[in-house]
Amino acid sequence: MATDTPASARLSPQSSASFTHLEDLLTQREQAGRYRRRLTLDSPQGPHVSLAGQAADAEARPLLNFTANDYLGLANHPALVEAGCRAAREFGVGSGSAHLVNGHQRAHHQLEARLAELTGRPRALLFSTGFMANLGVIDALASASREAGRSLEIFHDRLNHASLLDGARLASSGTTAVRSRRFHHRDLEDLERQLTRSRADDKLVISDGVFSMDGDCADIAGLSQACARHGAWLMIDDAHGLGVLGEHGEGLVGRATPLADVPVLVGTLGKALGSSGAFVAGSDALIESLIQLARPYIYTTAQPPHVAAATLAALEIVAREPQRREQLQARVQQFREGCTHLLAGSGLALGLSSTDREASSAALTPIQPLILGSEARALAWSAALRERGVLVSAIRPPTVPAGSSRLRFTFSAEHTAEDIAVLLDALEAVLAAEKAQPRSASPTISPEGVTP
Repeated sequence: MATDTPASARLSPQSSASFTHLEDLLTQREQAGRYRRRLTLDSPQGPHVSLAGQAADAEARPLLNFTANDYLGLANHPALVEAGCRAAREFGVGSGSAHLVNGHQRAHHQLEARLAELTGRPRALLFSTGFMANLGVIDALASASREAGRSLEIFHDRLNHASLLDGARLASSGTTAVRSRRFHHRDLEDLERQLTRSRADDKLVISDGVFSMDGDCADIAGLSQACARHGAWLMIDDAHGLGVLGEHGEGLVGRATPLADVPVLVGTLGKALGSSGAFVAGSDALIESLIQLARPYIYTTAQPPHVAAATLAALEIVAREPQRREQLQARVQQFREGCTHLLAGSGLALGLSSTDREASSAALTPIQPLILGSEARALAWSAALRERGVLVSAIRPPTVPAGSSRLRFTFSAEHTAEDIAVLLDALEAVLAAEKAQPRSASPTISPEGVTP
């Protein structure tokens, strides 16, 4: 008997049962306090933001924003907005193609030259995102080693960003020619031991510049010296240092740092520079190799030209207004000093131990974590702060190690001294409310506190 149901639509019991575990996994994640939910802004990014989805009769209540990476307050700066609009009117809103087809426009070329100048490198290459830049570099270098018949071993700081860890995992998958290892966080002795044991032809050491969840800094000089002793290349992802650190805002890897010390430098444009995208800076040979071999570069539509134009405007502000970096440092210092008094005797402290913090020069980076321990406690504090008009991220595993869930405070040059005072008052109220709870009471997991 004929049937109107196409053969492709008739599923066997086995095929119809695929991925029935997804609902269970989501339920487990929510019960563990690790479920992620998005916030939807109804305002530009800035020191004060409004959330969408409020009840129609509810009074709009902007929140003090301590959760963004807009460190210099440029995401809504009039100069960037105007530069982007002007370029959109001239070049349109889309590049229309990959860089290697015909999507590479004048603004892209100008931006690459300007980024090379800022970082003191011969050349720079734009990528659409920071994640893609890191995947692209590691993929290209692994491909080059394999094509040359050489082995490669990659050495990672254990707390590196997920894009770096994923890049190494993908590059070493399905081959014995590429291996990936992790060394203990900021532990040069552990790195030296691993480099000494390595028999690989090529060695690549990779580290964040400013670590995104802890706010501490890599020891660039120590890493470069270890690499020199073992003939390894050093790759630094300075996503959270660019625009914020350095005499000229060039980041943790200073403009005067020799190319041989840090052959591969990655930076992002969507944090301190207020726009979007990323770049890799290095030698002519490195950049040409990425153009030929980096699949995330080759097979991706170029970023819109108006985004590049806005970033060029941001770089002008970085050069012209060093006081933004000074203002940012002052706000972070104010927060740290306030927390020293506020948290005294509570068993809590910002970031790492005082010894580690001094060793890593982390005190004045714009990322300041308050380690709370459990997922439930971090979520409860985040929700309680939001009730008091303050927006702060609750960071939980797997983004950070188990038992180290935290509030991740981030600061902007646009924050005022009054903003920091309001934040400290809100923290004091949340801490007092927790102390007043019965010891047997455990924090309630609230979705209102959820961020990555």
